[in-house]
Amino acid sequence: MRRVDWNVVKSLAMALILLAPAWSQTANSHVPLPGSINYVEGEAFLDEQPLATNAAGSVDLAKGQSLTTKAGKVELLLTPGVVFRLGENSSAMMTSPELENTAIKVVKGRGLAEVLEIRKENNIRVEIGDASTKLLSKGLYDFDADRGAVRVFKGKAEVYANDKKIKLTGEHQLEVSTSTGKWRSVGFDTRAYEDDFFRWSALRSGYLSEASVDEARVYIGPGPGWYGPGWYGTGWYWDPWFGVWTFLPADGIFYSPFGWGFYSPIFVYRSPFFYGGYYGHIPHRFDDFHYPYGHGFEPRGGFHGGGFRGGMVPGAGSRVGSHR
Repeated sequence: MRRVDWNVVKSLAMALILLAPAWSQTANSHVPLPGSINYVEGEAFLDEQPLATNAAGSVDLAKGQSLTTKAGKVELLLTPGVVFRLGENSSAMMTSPELENTAIKVVKGRGLAEVLEIRKENNIRVEIGDASTKLLSKGLYDFDADRGAVRVFKGKAEVYANDKKIKLTGEHQLEVSTSTGKWRSVGFDTRAYEDDFFRWSALRSGYLSEASVDEARVYIGPGPGWYGPGWYGTGWYWDPWFGVWTFLPADGIFYSPFGWGFYSPIFVYRSPFFYGGYYGHIPHRFDDFHYPYGHGFEPRGGFHGGGFRGGMVPGAGSRVGSHR
């Protein structure tokens, strides 16, 4: 009997998947733009109108529109790979919803920007007071309008304030000096700001990660094939199971600042087993905790009680059941 070379079989199968007709199984026909609402929890308002919890995937902030929360939080999309979250008792205004020139202003309270991918063509700015912060790299950025502070947990940014450009790197913040009234860069202890809003953002990142796995698997096996509608395949993809837009990179695995993985369809079979982030690739359980940026803030009740769905490549094994 002729021996079957399974490496050849897998290569041919992947080629057929990539050459399959390009069509989307997305049930949401809305095209996400900077300012698209992706999740609403509790009391939130668009201008003065209450924002329904089912606004995800259908409501956008136009230029000049304001988003306000009371006992609630909101997650919205900026450019592909950049998520902005607004905390409780906060307010933000969309000052530029353009893809090539994206800007949002935190007027009150706090906002967190999670950057999975940023491209040289992007010009993404978050404003508080008279300061405008340009995001330059992957990372986690905290904007505290009440305290007049910009914090970089991880990443790199440029802050333009008082006709000056100030560079900020990881574990540094920009604040207003009480004595001089000028902006200054100082180090800070990240643990001091790992509060409820931080943990909620980590939790949301975990949900988007699993939605990424779920949606990426649509394009494997009997799915429609990987067609890549965004920049070289990178972009937002609607996952009907979670009811959110999630991020799919064109190739490889992208790790969030919280440690959760976002997977291209080609790499999704590795999803439950590898942690990367800022610590290298380390085999782990999916709910392990990796200080200081999370990867352990498990959604309450587990991931729908069923863990990750779908099979793995031969030899990789599989993991089912609850993550509790």
